[in-house]
Amino acid sequence: MNPWIHLDTAQIPGGGELKLMQRGGDYSIMSGAFELMNSRLYGSEVALADLAWAKMAERERPRILIGGLGMGFTLRAALAALPKAAKIVVAELVPEVIDWARGPLASLYGDSLDDPRVRLLQTDVAPLIRDANPPYDAILMDVDNGPDALGRDANDDLYSMAGLAMTRRAIKHGGVLAVWSAGPDQPFAGRMRRAGFAVEEHRVGASPSGKGPRHIIWVGMAR
Repeated sequence: MNPWIHLDTAQIPGGGELKLMQRGGDYSIMSGAFELMNSRLYGSEVALADLAWAKMAERERPRILIGGLGMGFTLRAALAALPKAAKIVVAELVPEVIDWARGPLASLYGDSLDDPRVRLLQTDVAPLIRDANPPYDAILMDVDNGPDALGRDANDDLYSMAGLAMTRRAIKHGGVLAVWSAGPDQPFAGRMRRAGFAVEEHRVGASPSGKGPRHIIWVGMAR
């Protein structure tokens, strides 16, 4: 088997680093020794967009915020599902991740970054949530490793009670908060409910076939 090749390293604002790795046609983004994402295991990232849109498919001009660009699979799934009048804001904190999207990972993105519905911002997602005006129809969160943050301590704030209350204010009544996580976290699901969301928990295969490791996606309807 071919070895993994280290292509680039990115420093995460506030602490930590990411490494972009390649083996043949496969790519991986690592945080230390932990793999955050792999270009072959994107089924749950697609499901993050699909499960959210299933709750709001009647909306003709939805305004969506995606926290975390990753390898672009959630963005591409959202573009495939959403109508032409949709607007999608993508917040990515690490500038090198955006560079990778237009460089070594460009084949994964296709033309998604040039879609007129997309506005890609190099920024922390928290201010976009805090200052949302008008509120969003949906917020899709794929930041760090989910509620159990690995790369950046400040990400824990997004998943705290105060962070979820802020997020609830940024979503229209009847809108959707969808959150990706590498694993289950019942206290987090409880915080979502206390923040004003009716919560569903989905266990989704990381592989596009639905097999392999299982990830968690919480879909919360704003009450």
